[in-house]
Parts: sequence; structure tokens; C-alpha cells
Amino acid sequence: MEIEKTLLLDAPPARVWALLLDPNAMGACVPGMESIDVVSDDEYVAVMKVKIAFISARFKLKTRIVERDEPRYLRAEGTGEDASVASSLKQNSEMWLQEREGGGTELRMKVKVDVLGRMGTFGLGVMKTKADRMWDEFGVNAAARLAGGTGAAVDVPVPPVVVEAAAPVEPVPPPPARPEPTPPAASARRPGFWARLRGGSGQDIRVEVRRGDTTITVHWPVQASQDCAAWLRTLV
Repeated sequence: MEIEKTLLLDAPPARVWALLLDPNAMGACVPGMESIDVVSDDEYVAVMKVKIAFISARFKLKTRIVERDEPRYLRAEGTGEDASVASSLKQNSEMWLQEREGGGTELRMKVKVDVLGRMGTFGLGVMKTKADRMWDEFGVNAAARLAGGTGAAVDVPVPPVVVEAAAPVEPVPPPPARPEPTPPAASARRPGFWARLRGGSGQDIRVEVRRGDTTITVHWPVQASQDCAAWLRTLV
């Protein structure tokens, strides 16, 4: 993958050159850079975190400056890998600095990057989109540092959120109470056999025996109900 970018900075080439060769300054400008160790004037070891889609890698990058022409041209080579995500990269970068009319510097960069392993499975479009975002963030941070700032990310003001009060809700009247069901009246029990024989609530058992046109009425005391029952069986 090859990437070519141009950045216009409001600083002379000498200051931009000094920024590019200052490890601490560059570490603050490059997005995802976690640390930079200086091995020599031309060699650096950096740890850089990169996330593409669902894969996050922390590359240990070894960079070496192979050619320089202060303050106009710089070429560097580097390699990096992250065994945890089985990914590696190799890069070759060139930078040209040219003074602008009226002051300032035009920084032009050309980078060739080969990404292998899991991260190398992403398409060229995804990789270039990620590179564009990183370059834009680097440009903002570098311009801020050259202007006298710290190179930290610029905060974008967010408009306040206006929350409208909800209209009052009228209380809903409770539903009318349902009348409790009236238990059904107990049905009158039919009087038993002996009650009918006693003729209601009396103390005697009343028996009527009909023989043709003759009717005989017999009253038995309740205490002798068993004798009355035996007598009735003789009549049936």
C-alpha cells in the first residue's frame, strides 16, 4: 500500500525539521504512539497501538533513518510486529520540506507499507481510510505543537442538549368498584320420610291407611318409631 500526503504548516522548514527529529514531540503528534526509545541519532524503537475494525494490535516498531538532507529531505525504514495478533509490517517513508511563499512549510510525505498477517487481510480501502484518519490527526497535532501548544487532540465543542419538560398527565380516575356477588339463597330442603309421617313438627307419627272407602288414621309416638316401621312393613 502506498500513501502520499501533503501538509501545510505555519512554521519555517527549520522548525518543522526539528519537530520530525524530536522523539518526544513526534510521539505526542502521532496517534496511537505509546512510547519511543532512542537507540542512536538515527535509530528509534517505538510502541504504537493500532485498531482496525475488530482487531487491535500493539506494534513494536524499529525505525532507522537511512538518508537525510537537512532541512529538505528525510528517508526512513522500519519494521514492526505484534505476535499476539499474528501481524507484522514493513514500511519505507520519504519526506520533503519546502518553504512556502509568504512563510510556512509544505510537508510532503510518501509512505509504502506492507502489512502481513491478520491485519493484512483487510481490503485496501479499509487500510487507506485508517491511514487518512491518522494523517489528519497527525496534522492537527503537529500544527498545534508548532504553534506553541502541546500537540494534544483538539476538543470539539458539543452543543448543549435541551430537554423539554413533558406535559403534565391528568390522573386517571380509578375504575368503579364491582359489586360483590350475592351468595345464592340456600334451597329449602325437602322434609324427610319421618317428618312427613309426623305431619310437620309434631311429636306423633301420623299414618293414614285406606281400605276401599274406609280411611284409618293411626298416631304413633316418636319414641316408638321402630315399632311403627315394623308395622308398616306388614301392611305393604
